[in-house]
Amino acid sequence: MKSPSRLPYGSWPSPISAQSLVAGVSTISDIFADGDDIWWAESRPDEGGRTAIMFHQKDGQPREVTPPDANVRSRVHEYGGGAWFVADRSLYYVEFQDQRIRRISAEGQIDLLTPESPENQSWRFADGRIMPDGESIVCIREVHYHIDDETVLEPDNQIVSIPTDGSLEINELVVGADFYAFPRPSPDGEFLAWIQWLHPSMPWYGTELWVGQIEDSHVIKAKKVEGGMEESIMQPEWSHDSDLFFISDRTGWSNLYRFNPEESLLECGGDFDIAGPLWGLGQSRYAITCNKEILLAARNTHTDLLINSTTGSVIESWATIHSIRCLSSGVPIVLASTHQSGPTIIQISPEQEIIRHPKSHGLSNEYLPEPELHTFPSMDGGEAYALFYPPAHPNHVGLTDETPPLLVLAHGGPTGSARNELQLGLRYWTSRGWAVVDVNYRGSTGFGRAYMEELDGEWGIKDVEDCVAAADYLVSKGLADPERLAIKGGSAGGFTVLAALAFHSTFSAGASRYGVANLESLALDTHKFESRYLDRLIGIYPDERETYVERSPINHSEKFTCPMIILQGTDDAVVPQNQADHIVSALKKGEIPYSYLLFSGEGHGFRKAENIVAALEAEYSFFAQIFGFDPSDQIQQIEIVRGD
Repeated sequence: MKSPSRLPYGSWPSPISAQSLVAGVSTISDIFADGDDIWWAESRPDEGGRTAIMFHQKDGQPREVTPPDANVRSRVHEYGGGAWFVADRSLYYVEFQDQRIRRISAEGQIDLLTPESPENQSWRFADGRIMPDGESIVCIREVHYHIDDETVLEPDNQIVSIPTDGSLEINELVVGADFYAFPRPSPDGEFLAWIQWLHPSMPWYGTELWVGQIEDSHVIKAKKVEGGMEESIMQPEWSHDSDLFFISDRTGWSNLYRFNPEESLLECGGDFDIAGPLWGLGQSRYAITCNKEILLAARNTHTDLLINSTTGSVIESWATIHSIRCLSSGVPIVLASTHQSGPTIIQISPEQEIIRHPKSHGLSNEYLPEPELHTFPSMDGGEAYALFYPPAHPNHVGLTDETPPLLVLAHGGPTGSARNELQLGLRYWTSRGWAVVDVNYRGSTGFGRAYMEELDGEWGIKDVEDCVAAADYLVSKGLADPERLAIKGGSAGGFTVLAALAFHSTFSAGASRYGVANLESLALDTHKFESRYLDRLIGIYPDERETYVERSPINHSEKFTCPMIILQGTDDAVVPQNQADHIVSALKKGEIPYSYLLFSGEGHGFRKAENIVAALEAEYSFFAQIFGFDPSDQIQQIEIVRGD
């Protein structure tokens, strides 16, 4: 066997191109079960980033159900989720362009179920379910008001009922709270369960479980039965005999409970998290079978476990379990990923049967080794976590007298976690001789509520310190070159990048994708869902305005000393373009080398194939120029502005 050849780190030839991340690629983002039929959503970058719905009947061939121009995506809470569901072989979905609900019957007939929004309003829908009699659906409606530039009204969130007869009527069922999720009718149609929460809470801090009686298309006798400001309740589900289950983090870990009017009973618990942060609606982390077994996904620091809560046994493990559903036959299906394969639909019956897998990347597993889980010391004597990916190539190793450049990844959220699954965009770097560390800084989820709450009042401090500490730790272990340390992040991770570059001198370069630069602007100019998020992460505005000013990188632009590449979408409603413009102006004024890529029509995150490719190649070209090595790829060299 031929020995690997030695080449400088960072410039190895790689079969993983930016184009290979999107060419013919479709990512399965959700699954649904209807009887014994399996449905799923596919996100397709090379079709403008649209989401299509696919259908698989037992012993049949998968086929797309949605029209070729459909884009199934909700804008509720801006992050969407829960944009479709299936009942009696009919698909109900939200079309992204007009946010109206459509139904596609088994025969292929398309019916509109919601009317056009009235003048001066726009309506959005999500997270629907069919009533047992089939005559209506219940879902979330978000009403946006468009009065004039001087009058700003906060959107109104509701639970509504929509007839399935095409009459285009809408009946308000539950109103008054700031946010709703998981409206779930009981199997007999007598009760409706849901969760709700009020400003300034976010759903991972505190939510309430409510139950009401359904009578004559109204909800009566509604009352809170669980939850509060310091307990996060998630995913209420009814069993076939109308027992109500839910997830709660009341012990410090999100575990499964069975509702009881006297005292709810712990169904499955331990030092693991079942629920993740509710950024997107419609999540499913457990499923109840027809024979009363419950299958759930338990997340620990290493992996996701599929557990039978009845027996307590572990059925299987994957790097990440995205979703769990159950066929009417009682057979569970999961959407899961490893570090060698992206989201895959797997039927457990009782042997594993792959129903749908992503397009083969054709790569040897030598490019895709499992990451190393590292626990490293934080600056104040605590601990933080990270997934470390060394350079990986079957044919090349680095020169004997050098250590690899390191790319530190700061995940978004900040209430979120590093993605523990195959990421070809990450392997793009490691296959070229970079080391990459994906940091689960304090505040990340999947490590219990106490770890998440360590970021309370400390955003811009502890997350930044942990990213710096991760780089220092890997340098001390001889795993990274101290002169070639880069940091990259998007959204909240972009803020961490900008703060790290303003307040610390560890890094030599950085890349910010739609990153927060001005915390005051974020507090004053963002959407409803996150409008009070910073109350807990920073402090109440404007009472604690000084903290906002002090932590905003834009107010310390004179401290920027290292080159940056800034990437931004023009249609971003979460972090508007003006935040990126401010940073670029500061870099220009300070004569700091920079590149600025502005993508027309993109929102918070890049969905179009050409933009995904351009963004990744631009970052690689930028770092290559800054660190002084020649890419082996034939990619366009990004222009770096080097001062006035």
